[in-house]
Amino acid sequence: VQLQASGGGLVQPGGSLRLSCAASGRTFGTYAWFRQALGKEREFVAAIRRSDRHPKYADSVKGRFTISRDNAKNLVYLQMSSLKPEDTAVYYCAATTRTWNTGTMNSQNAYDDWGQGTQVTVSS
Repeated sequence: VQLQASGGGLVQPGGSLRLSCAASGRTFGTYAWFRQALGKEREFVAAIRRSDRHPKYADSVKGRFTISRDNAKNLVYLQMSSLKPEDTAVYYCAATTRTWNTGTMNSQNAYDDWGQGTQVTVSS
């Protein structure tokens, strides 16, 4: 099983980035993105189930970030817009074969497999 995240980089405030996560090894029911800023705990960003018309988002990114997935290609994306300096963090994709309910999707313990992380820096 492998999760490979990519797409991070340096962007100015107000800018956009799209992160990608390529999954291999099994069929995943739920994907998520988490992030960890320097000196802080890792936190939930967004999650999506296999046939999800209602992904879940952290309040801090709602309306600015969009999570999506391509089941045929085993890819999950995080489109980030209107980026702020406080979005600076290492972003991790996570996945599980389970299809979690909405109340569980934001828990780190719900995910069995994790990618290596990609750095996003928002700075002028």
